[in-house]
Amino acid sequence: MTVLTRDPILAEIDAGRIRLEPFERDQVGPASIDLTLGDEIRVIETGEGPISLRADVDYRDHTRIEALDRPYVLLPGVTIHGITRERITLASDLCGFLEGRSRFARLGLMIHVTSAFVQPGVSNRQVLEISNVSGHPLEIHAGVRICQLVVLRAEGQATYRGRFAEQDEL
Repeated sequence: MTVLTRDPILAEIDAGRIRLEPFERDQVGPASIDLTLGDEIRVIETGEGPISLRADVDYRDHTRIEALDRPYVLLPGVTIHGITRERITLASDLCGFLEGRSRFARLGLMIHVTSAFVQPGVSNRQVLEISNVSGHPLEIHAGVRICQLVVLRAEGQATYRGRFAEQDEL
């Protein structure tokens, strides 16, 4: 796999092989695309007792959606779900990784707990597993360029058709 830099990313966007909706050209950096936090978050319910981690577990049964119409205070040690404002569509020979932005990581914000891989051939919005690993509360705001997508060229072609292939909401 090869990491795409700015010029190849822009060429793939211009060719329609990478689509982001909405998109502004200044989102493309030296080797990644900045992504924006959408207008809602999903908060894990507290006080339920243990959540059984089995194959049929559904995170929606243990969370609630909140509008992000004002800053959300993310306490230390807490994880929430966000979703990118952008719908991302990749050609079947392109994939990627979501990465946090260093300006926020240096304050203790993690953008993905373990599921950073963006599958080839996707066309959806990406859920972000946002965690505060600092010792201070952090305010989370909608519309902030909170993470970046590193795009890679894959050997061969594939199209993701899994559980979250049609993901457009939290």
